[in-house]
Amino acid sequence: MTDWAIWLVLAGGLLGAELFTGTFYLLMIALGLAAGAVAAWCGLALEWQLLVAAVVGVAAVLGLRSSPYGRLRQSNSNDDPSLLLDIGQSIEVTAWQAHGTQYLARVPYRGAQWDVELLPGHHALPGSYVIREIRGSRLLVAPR
Repeated sequence: MTDWAIWLVLAGGLLGAELFTGTFYLLMIALGLAAGAVAAWCGLALEWQLLVAAVVGVAAVLGLRSSPYGRLRQSNSNDDPSLLLDIGQSIEVTAWQAHGTQYLARVPYRGAQWDVELLPGHHALPGSYVIREIRGSRLLVAPR
């Protein structure tokens, strides 16, 4: 088997592994292996093939990492409205109770009693509030 064919078989193996894992990083390394196959097909020595494969693979991984597809999401799922449909819904708070620096209340919401916590920086007044985050069975709210 020729050198370029070995490179392509290795790249194909990584493509198959990428299909099972769903990560783009293996795809980027497979691109580096394909570049090594091109270098082998051009007749370069093994050292140059390895160098080309490494440079292209690392550049592709770094490019992916700096793209929007490679960045990690900074927030957690507690405040993601696409995961929790309660985020953005309104509730009515009739009275707040001070517990140290926190203001807490108990309100009916969706047929049950929920603990409600006022987010810092807001005044604890009765009225309409919007759910901004959910932590366990506690709704974190801010004024509407």
